[in-house]
Amino acid sequence: MGFNIADLFERAVDAVPDRLALVCGDRRLTYAEFEEEANRLANHLLAEGFGHGDHIGIYGQNSAEWLVAMVAIFKIRAVPININFRYVEDELAYLFDNADLVAVVHDRQYAPHIEAVRSSVPGLRHLIAIDDGSGVDVSALGSVAWDDVMASSSPERPVLERSDDDHYVIYTGGTTGMPKGVVWRHEDVFFALGGGVDAYTNERITHGFQLAEKAAATENPMISLNTPPLMHGAAQWGALRFLFEGGTVVFVPRFDPEAVWAAVERDKVNTLMITGDAMARPLVEVLQERPEGWDLSSLFVLSSSAAIFSPTVKEQMLDLLPNIIIVDAIGSSESGMNGMAVQTKGQTATHGGGGPTVQAGRDAVVLDDDLNPLPPGTGVVGKLARGGNIPIGYYKDPEKTAANFVVAPDGNRYVVAGDFALHEADGTITLLGRGSVCINSGGEKIYPEEVEGVLKDHPEVYDTLVVGVPDERWGQAVCAVVQPRHPDAPPTLDELSAHCRKHVAAYKSPKHLVLVDEIVRSPAGKPDYPWAAEVAKAAIAAADA
Repeated sequence: MGFNIADLFERAVDAVPDRLALVCGDRRLTYAEFEEEANRLANHLLAEGFGHGDHIGIYGQNSAEWLVAMVAIFKIRAVPININFRYVEDELAYLFDNADLVAVVHDRQYAPHIEAVRSSVPGLRHLIAIDDGSGVDVSALGSVAWDDVMASSSPERPVLERSDDDHYVIYTGGTTGMPKGVVWRHEDVFFALGGGVDAYTNERITHGFQLAEKAAATENPMISLNTPPLMHGAAQWGALRFLFEGGTVVFVPRFDPEAVWAAVERDKVNTLMITGDAMARPLVEVLQERPEGWDLSSLFVLSSSAAIFSPTVKEQMLDLLPNIIIVDAIGSSESGMNGMAVQTKGQTATHGGGGPTVQAGRDAVVLDDDLNPLPPGTGVVGKLARGGNIPIGYYKDPEKTAANFVVAPDGNRYVVAGDFALHEADGTITLLGRGSVCINSGGEKIYPEEVEGVLKDHPEVYDTLVVGVPDERWGQAVCAVVQPRHPDAPPTLDELSAHCRKHVAAYKSPKHLVLVDEIVRSPAGKPDYPWAAEVAKAAIAAADA
């Protein structure tokens, strides 16, 4: 016991109160200062009648206030709900209602969006506005100013008996449909995502004070810069796991490659967290343009998760920063961390036909169609799954819970999030792609991520998504939606198909090519397959007309 998120944070505060905890923009907070702000917000929320089990939204860009708000909500045993700032009105209305929001902490700039959906959420009764410099008037919304909360509330730590069974919910968009809330127990998410298991040794934390003891004994704590938006689980847990250990967490308000490298130099960052090529490519490009632009000698780990980090871009990064270690992790909001690969300068990138190949994480397995774990080396494609510490299910969605959280014939409960994979002979796992976007061409299954990984190795491909389009003969055909590196001299379909056939079976190579100015992804770099499918179908229909 002792793995409640708020408790873990408070132990770190008690261990290293004067150590720098958080840097975002111009704001720098020690652990004691972070704790004081979180206590003030927590006491304000308690005074407003909020507490155990209440769902409180956080709607904003990266800021110190965002992370403080999350910790404050945990302190009162309530549940923070992440709100995607890219959502339009229909998505917001759905999330606000589905999540049963009773309060929202929001950037001022988003007040009009909240006003547009508020009437459809009768349970929403309290709003707190963060001053984001936008100057948006929130008086019509009735929001209380963050600064007023800080000035009027007690800085004393609320005294509550918390539980490892308290809930943490992360809303994830997925590739289809409206967002769904993944419900975790605090203890389970800590061991799945929050540093409860050493990523390199697979050793588990044995008691709740262990990380705080480590923090107190560490004279030179790690400094981590997390580039994804805090509205995504990867950024939240990238921050929390360092805070539990007494480290320093750095954020940039919005992703900008020059701002990221400047922050690495300014704050002597040791670990940089990104989400795949969508962030890695711009970071590489500015370094190529200005190789001596920043002092990056403090950096020794670059960690990627949640999106494909292609071998070519990894090698480009290692050419520029030959002394760093690249860690490529796979996982999801539903499963936690399922595996990781480590690469240094001079190593050959390990990937199976374009998909990432990683060392299996603790409790990660590949299941066959009958939900039996596949032994290594069978060559049979199965579904990636994880046992052990896994979520309770999806919030208010028993059907999806029953479909993705299963009890196998061996009696173990697994989460099966939809990724197809191979369990290789050496025990590693090769990720092939999502079942929801799997292409069926003449009975052959084609996994987009596998083909995307190969296409991204072509020097003239800047970014790409692969989708299936209708085909009279084969049912579906492979279409590559490509953002070319040089728009005035883009690669041809024949060139890309020939390149693919060197690495994957011919039936997996693209039969159609659609060129676009920019590949649409989420702020964290996740692919927007519905957009790619619409673009592909429209382009092919126009060409056939």
